[in-house]
Amino acid sequence: MSQTDMIPAPANSRTPLYLSAAETIRANIKSGALEPGLVLLEGPIAEVLKISRSSVKRALALLEEEGAVSRFDGRGYLVGTCDTDAAPIRKDIKTLDLSVEEAHDESLNRPNWKRIYDQVESDVSSCLVFGQYRIVENDLAAYFDVSRTVIRDVLGRLQERGLVTKSSTSRWLVGPLTAQSIKDKFELRIILEVAALRSAAPFIDKIALEKLCRQMEETERAGGLIKADKWFRLVNAFIDLAILSTPNRDLRRLIANNRKTLQASQKALFSLGLAGDALSIREIRMIGELLIVGATQSAAELLENHLSKSRDRTIAQLKIVAVLPQPGHLAPYLIAV
Repeated sequence: MSQTDMIPAPANSRTPLYLSAAETIRANIKSGALEPGLVLLEGPIAEVLKISRSSVKRALALLEEEGAVSRFDGRGYLVGTCDTDAAPIRKDIKTLDLSVEEAHDESLNRPNWKRIYDQVESDVSSCLVFGQYRIVENDLAAYFDVSRTVIRDVLGRLQERGLVTKSSTSRWLVGPLTAQSIKDKFELRIILEVAALRSAAPFIDKIALEKLCRQMEETERAGGLIKADKWFRLVNAFIDLAILSTPNRDLRRLIANNRKTLQASQKALFSLGLAGDALSIREIRMIGELLIVGATQSAAELLENHLSKSRDRTIAQLKIVAVLPQPGHLAPYLIAV
């Protein structure tokens, strides 16, 4: 699939930069600020509008389709139609009195890593359980209509979270999530989280934990399948209260980073219709109740047992996914390896 065939990211409700750039150029042509025969170059326009050259390139291509600009023998575009008898007009566009709205400025319009990070993370997470994929920077930049500098920033942060890796040939790779990688992650969870629970015990907000345990109990009594958002809310609330209350800052950081890939894979499994693990809710409620009464040692032992069981259940879910075909909803910038 070519870059021009890609569908713009649905998560981005902002007007694409190339469309707003095209409107600015179009308005300046109508006002006469950009006179007929003037040569338009991607680089200078990008500097004036403070957006990427790729956005300007798409804007000019759109205006060419409309007939507002045209190609000629030289580099760039001409304002209006190409008149072979008239010499192209070359001026420094930065010296022209153009009407440019500040909203085109990428730094103000926030087309940075924060604007697209959540969507990219979601796209990457959704493919983890289906094998290995490659991300091409150019394709990703075109998909979100941002510069490659922004894309490298996003990918760098995903790399820090363990969701993507960079090969020896500098290719960005996603996955695959395997039974062995799940075992490794859970082994680290057991080491880190059991230690954190022991050190967190004196600092746990027992009133909040008791309230959470009652919510879990109500969920258990309701029976049926647990929706993904509710499952994540209950599990994450327990982690925050009982595990991340440890005063050890480094331990908190290691735990959070280790859980990110597992959470991403769990979200991918939920997206396929798998329900929340009801047994996990029951097990962590029992751990919470032990902590409330001060039975820290018993709670730590039960946590270790719970994590071992969660590991086995997650691997079993992964085996179910292994027999399913690759979904058709994956982002087009993810290329199966």
